[in-house]
Amino acid sequence: MQIDKKDTYTGIISDENSFSEFYNSFLIEEKKLQKENIIVQISNKINTTNEDFLLFLDIADQKKENGTSFVVVNSEIDVDDFPEHFNIVPTLQEAEDVLEMEAIERELGF
Repeated sequence: MQIDKKDTYTGIISDENSFSEFYNSFLIEEKKLQKENIIVQISNKINTTNEDFLLFLDIADQKKENGTSFVVVNSEIDVDDFPEHFNIVPTLQEAEDVLEMEAIERELGF
């Protein structure tokens, strides 16, 4: 797993060979990043299922309650298979745009 600290978020990039390896490593790191926006980039090389992605749903909900954002980046997943409030996008640029939009919504009190 690679961790990349930016000004407005922390990027977490999978480089493991399996989703379970990545997810277990992610859970350890995520505890240290409670007050930060997180973008998780899951490699298309890792074999994943929709159920794998749903493991992030509780974390995404918790981040939203804490006033931070959580976005998953993967270009091979069908976002229509997931709840509308769960941020899954195909590119890093779109993930950064989501963070920006959510920051504006929080400033406006939404």
